[in-house]
Amino acid sequence: MDELAQLASTAGVSVTGKLTQQLHTPSKTHYLGKGKLDELLSLKDSINYDVVIFDDELSPLQQRNLEEALEVKVIDRAALILDIFAKRARTHEGQLQVELAQHQYLLPRLAGQWSHLERLGGGIGTRGPGESQLETDKRLIRQKIHRLQTKIEEVRKHRTLYRQKRKKSGIPIVALVGYTNGGKSTLLNALSQADVFVEDKLFATLDPTTRRLTLPDKSAVLVTDTVGFIRKLPPAIITAFRATLEELTEASALVHIVDLTSHNAAEQCQTVEDILTDLKLMDKPRITALNKIDLLVDNSKTWYEATAINYLSDQSAVMNKNTVLISAEKRWGLTKLLELISHTLTKTANPV
Repeated sequence: MDELAQLASTAGVSVTGKLTQQLHTPSKTHYLGKGKLDELLSLKDSINYDVVIFDDELSPLQQRNLEEALEVKVIDRAALILDIFAKRARTHEGQLQVELAQHQYLLPRLAGQWSHLERLGGGIGTRGPGESQLETDKRLIRQKIHRLQTKIEEVRKHRTLYRQKRKKSGIPIVALVGYTNGGKSTLLNALSQADVFVEDKLFATLDPTTRRLTLPDKSAVLVTDTVGFIRKLPPAIITAFRATLEELTEASALVHIVDLTSHNAAEQCQTVEDILTDLKLMDKPRITALNKIDLLVDNSKTWYEATAINYLSDQSAVMNKNTVLISAEKRWGLTKLLELISHTLTKTANPV
């Protein structure tokens, strides 16, 4: 729920209250049980809300019934993330991918949900048409989806040619992956002065950035910052961003950045692992960078260096040798990280 509040804040929403319910299975018609729905409705006067956000993807029927019962906008987790992506996408490619994901999300929700089109930027058929107009708009959206898929396929082919060109150069690629807001962009800036946009909000950057670095052994490497992962990432987003995520398939190694200060660090790590498994990337050489160590206990580099040794020693049973403690903000541990990257790439290029 705290993460949902963060997402809402990132989207520009002011959170006035939270409500949870434990059910074996959600109600097929209203998601919530009748008593909890009545409780939510009774809160309307006391906390004066005008939108309700659910931490799951709602069916079109659930969404429609909830809006009728509550008489306010109802947004599910998928729509919220799509809205944030739409605001954050800066490149033409990113905008194409977000627009495709929006249309794929909206298509099954057209009937009785014309306000969603207006809210999320579709702008189609917002005047309450009849059944024949509904079918017309469905056809138009399907055509739009096809055109966007064609454009993204062209982008994918361009990326493939670009990757082939990079491959011929012989320079290995290291991709930064991790949960959103874990510090990937801050790390890329610290390593390369990339000047990537950084903000303490979820999905501050969507568009991949690649920079060339020189490792301690004087070899060159390309480091790519990728879109952050998140729990319950809408399938439409994963599908639409596959062209971008394909960058990971060409990487010689992955650096998984973990926000060590997060109370949900373990769950966030598992989310990243699950997505990497879905993308068939689990066999890639991996380095784990435990970030934001400066925010824990003390703010001195001397303490950090001592703690890093003790922490990794104590955790040897669960941590592999490819784990390093860093502070991207303070630039602590970056030399060790680069040495680890160099060692991993050398080992990959010259397997025993």
